Amino acid sequence: MHEGHRDRVKSRFLNEGLDAFEDHQILELLLFYSIPRKDTNELAHTLIRKYGSLSAVFEADPADLMSTPGIGKNSAVLLNLIPSLARIYFKDKWGHKPRLNSTAKAGEYLVSLFSGRLYEVFYVICLDAQNRLNHACLVHEGTIDQAPVYPRVIVEAVLRHQAHSVILAHNHPGGTLEPSQADINITRKITAALETISVRVLDHIIVADGKYFSFADHGLIKN
Repeated sequence: MHEGHRDRVKSRFLNEGLDAFEDHQILELLLFYSIPRKDTNELAHTLIRKYGSLSAVFEADPADLMSTPGIGKNSAVLLNLIPSLARIYFKDKWGHKPRLNSTAKAGEYLVSLFSGRLYEVFYVICLDAQNRLNHACLVHEGTIDQAPVYPRVIVEAVLRHQAHSVILAHNHPGGTLEPSQADINITRKITAALETISVRVLDHIIVADGKYFSFADHGLIKN
């Protein structure tokens, strides 16, 4: 009976795609591949109830997931893979050296770069003279308030990757898009430090909840 049900669910996915599925049905299908020959429908409902949403299930701590009866190590790893896998997928879709020559392109690229990150990170996006990506440098992990982003580290990264100009970027997981005073202050410090080596800061973009905020578009950075 379970095999027949699983075959029907898989066929439905192949014919209709995931858009026609409810959240618990997506989770049920995914769990087919870590839980053989058992009904995963009720377990999918249990996880949705426990965490509140499909995305929250994917973002849950693996140890906490494994505290749920029926969820073992294989299932916890599979579920936890999804956010990081999505980020790697979107990054690969952009190609090796995307041209980020507008706020919209830069914002969309950064939304994909921060996809699935559960903690705050700070990137320096190094660009060449044609605004093509040289390298996305992860220069800091943790909030700006708790530990400062050192301009010296950023200058070293910019020189190492031969940046003509840069875009600063960080995320506010589960927070607001609005920049804090700390965000504004560190932007000024980094801009001043990079001016000494003739590298322009084109923008500072904050990403939160799949959206972005541009300092340049809001007059917080001089272009």
